[in-house]
Amino acid sequence: MYHPSVQMTGAAVPEVNKEKWQGKRVMVLGLARSGIAVAQLLSRCGAKVLLCDSKTREQLGDAVKPLEALDCEWFVGQGPENAMENADVLLISPGVPIDAPVVKMAQEKGIPVTGELETAALLCAGLRVALTGTNGKTTTVSLLGEIYRAAGKIAYVAGNIGYPLSAAAMESTRDDAIVVEVSSFQMETAENFHPRVAAVLNLTPDHLNRHYTMENYMAVKRRIFDRQNENDVAVLNFDDAYCRQMAEGLKAKVAYFSRTQELQEGACVIDGQIVIRFRGEEKIVCAANEVFIPGPHNLENALAAAMMAYASGVPAAVIRHVLRTFKGVEHRIEPVRDLDGVRWYNDSKGTNVDSTIKAVETMQAPTVLILGGSDKNVPFDDLAQVIIKSGMIKDVVLCGATAPKIEKSLLDAGYTAIHHAENYDEAVTLCRKLAVSGGNVLLSPACASFDMFSDYEQRGRIFKELVLNLK
Repeated sequence: MYHPSVQMTGAAVPEVNKEKWQGKRVMVLGLARSGIAVAQLLSRCGAKVLLCDSKTREQLGDAVKPLEALDCEWFVGQGPENAMENADVLLISPGVPIDAPVVKMAQEKGIPVTGELETAALLCAGLRVALTGTNGKTTTVSLLGEIYRAAGKIAYVAGNIGYPLSAAAMESTRDDAIVVEVSSFQMETAENFHPRVAAVLNLTPDHLNRHYTMENYMAVKRRIFDRQNENDVAVLNFDDAYCRQMAEGLKAKVAYFSRTQELQEGACVIDGQIVIRFRGEEKIVCAANEVFIPGPHNLENALAAAMMAYASGVPAAVIRHVLRTFKGVEHRIEPVRDLDGVRWYNDSKGTNVDSTIKAVETMQAPTVLILGGSDKNVPFDDLAQVIIKSGMIKDVVLCGATAPKIEKSLLDAGYTAIHHAENYDEAVTLCRKLAVSGGNVLLSPACASFDMFSDYEQRGRIFKELVLNLK
């Protein structure tokens, strides 16, 4: 049961939030998962939805079949101009930048622009907790979901993780827990998003092809706290300088987590024990080495989840049980198989340099590392230095658009055990030849997947299929 002194109950969805969509003509631009879900949600609220995507109906495939039963207008396989002529609101997918021409077009016409996260959050009942950061988001929200379920809640883990918040909004009640993974792309259109407990896990260079500078990237991440008040809790990574900067001026109560420092308020490690100090109470959760998911980065994720859960009323005993038993998420240093004494790992969710650095630091045996993908306009020099320093990366196999850029960083650092593959079939075959018994093969690309795959999940699934089919 929840601790009554810090319990945060959710609220029913205000009817005014539903009524504001009655009769509105909403242009939903982008019919991926979140676009499909928000179109269904808005239709339930009485909106007239205009479905817009550059792909044709045939190219969109079976995914859009749930929309065929709705009273929607279809503007697919074409530009957005025709749909916008009749739109009252433009709702963009996270993949559409806030400075895209279509957004500017809407703004010039005086059409309000919003996003799926913003829309769904205002139509979602239940306790909302949310987090963002460069790395660790999916593991931490999944861990939080398990903690709330262990505490007796129905928990929805939604947002950037792949299950749209709009889908949760159609199912949740005021007694449920809604755990939201938030991306920087989603925060660009979030004006009224208000989580009761919110966190930023860490901040390292990422998505600079879209946000241009670290200052912009930090500012858009910090927006997760903008609607919080003195009754809410903001959780920040004390070990991250960017996160510490975010604390200044926040209205919510700030609680830190730290893997390396003892804190007077927050979650930290003291004498090998995870300890939470919050609102005058101190609770020992469990030993740090009892956290089931391995690696120092996962200890940070566990500390963040523990702090968020405790701040929202979950007893330490429940948190302890889940930290000891949670086995992690797909595509994040996920064991695939052992073959001829070689362990194969799928870390396709390693879509940026810092994430791959953490995966490399987890390896404790000679490892063949697969790197490369689409470019986010970030340097690979730090990764090259960590590869050399770790002493565990015996070979690197490069595959994808960023292969030349990564190779230059590796060579400049003095690392020469570099190999190239045209595709993943070739990469897996090459890794099998290079790997040694007692060693590892690690897919952790340090890049997005869009040069070769639809997303990191498809990349991870194909990698696993290839590995599992090895004789």
